[in-house]
Amino acid sequence: MSLNLDENSATYQIRAYQPGLIQVNDQFFACSIIITPERLINTWAPQSIDELTREDLATIVELRPSILLIGTGHELQFPDIKIYGDLINYGIGVEIMNTHAASRTYNVLTSEGRSVAAALIIK
Repeated sequence: MSLNLDENSATYQIRAYQPGLIQVNDQFFACSIIITPERLINTWAPQSIDELTREDLATIVELRPSILLIGTGHELQFPDIKIYGDLINYGIGVEIMNTHAASRTYNVLTSEGRSVAAALIIK
């Protein structure tokens, strides 16, 4: 068996998640966040998938990731495509999953050096 050193160079990495709490590096957050390998936005408004609006995702266009992971909280829920359809028109791939899966996927994609953003609803 061979072992490989994890050389994730992302400035912001997700270390742990549980419903209601996420750890990014050494900080804990009890609110929804947007995270990229180079940037952390911890003032993201929606605290549940029902509160998510098109305007809440407008920040993603400015960040220009190739892939956006939308973490919908503890349960997988699909928002109306009208909410995130604009991102597809900008060439941003969108994946919807529960926040636990989105956190794991974010870490994998950053370790591969991919251009990814994760919009994570914590609750």
